Amino acid sequence: MTIAPTPDWNPRSDAVQQDQIAAYDHLRDQHGAAYSEMLHWSVLGHADVLRILQDHERFSNVVSRHVAVPNGMDPPEHTAYRALIEPYFTQERVEAFRPVCERITAELLQALQGRREVDWVAAFALPFAVRIQCAFMGWPMDLEAELTEWSARSHAATLAQDRPALDALAAQFEGIVARMLDERRASGADPQQDVTASLMHATVLGQPLGADAIASILRNWTVGEIGTIAAAVGILAQWLAEHADLQATLRAEPARQPEAIDEILRLHGPLVTNRRVATCPVEVAGRQIPAGGRITLHWTSANRDPRVFEAPGEFRWGRNPQDNLLYGAGIHVCPGAALSRMELGVALRALLAAVASLAPTTQAPEPAHYPAIGFARLPLQLRWA
Repeated sequence: MTIAPTPDWNPRSDAVQQDQIAAYDHLRDQHGAAYSEMLHWSVLGHADVLRILQDHERFSNVVSRHVAVPNGMDPPEHTAYRALIEPYFTQERVEAFRPVCERITAELLQALQGRREVDWVAAFALPFAVRIQCAFMGWPMDLEAELTEWSARSHAATLAQDRPALDALAAQFEGIVARMLDERRASGADPQQDVTASLMHATVLGQPLGADAIASILRNWTVGEIGTIAAAVGILAQWLAEHADLQATLRAEPARQPEAIDEILRLHGPLVTNRRVATCPVEVAGRQIPAGGRITLHWTSANRDPRVFEAPGEFRWGRNPQDNLLYGAGIHVCPGAALSRMELGVALRALLAAVASLAPTTQAPEPAHYPAIGFARLPLQLRWA
């Protein structure tokens, strides 16, 4: 019987939850790979994370008994399902969706007009993420409250490692998907115009997608997009509120906004971790991980590794974009990267055009707790243009 190592840290401790970025930086510099009862083997260095991402033979993505399409699959199964979903995120489709994003953004900002102080997460970041995702999938906007509550409960259950609650939440989401599928069957929704209806007509290796696979794809898109987009919109606003000079630069030179977004999100990533399982005994950062060992990849730490990024805690123009793991790397690189970049670009450009300045308030932001990151509450002062 394998004896678990003595834990190096506790991911649920108050110190970690109050400043996840600082905690992961410390772990990376002290350990490289650190063991905890909750996350097992956390891998924190850029080179080690990249090595694992590129070696899908020794580090498997099949980490759960529940089907996860396609991010919980290995080749050759992953290859077939990845080919199915990539067409949904082509540049052509992303650009066709841009006007919808612009309309949702304008509506949210218009509703805030005249307010001098807001909780940016509740007032904009979270509703933006939920409404954008509902629009992308063709789901009704009246799902906003249900999906927002579901996401919050999912984060809390993950932090608590409450398996019964997580199983119940999975069943709840499958119920949402079942409703969406039933509505489309009843209405004869056009698969050319509706992403969810399109999945109902999709095939993989000559076979139609089953209900479980459709639910998994939609859950992956929903959980991934709502959580990371909401976190990213909050992180971007907070950084700009703290750096008025960068606000001025990005208003004067909007062409620099895409680079600024990627650099800010390198500094404070919107996604904390992903998981792998070792298929054989391996050594990572001097630690021996047995076959079957659970591995947690820490994006936020890898993207702040001083061995790759000079002065990693500073915003700098001109960094090598290939080093930034914001959207992952290898065969599992985020297929929706172009969509996310468009959405964040639309939000940032509209915000900077609508307000003359963003600034912190006297109230400190409230950090989000793992598995989320960014801010649970973000008070900001707005001076409208």
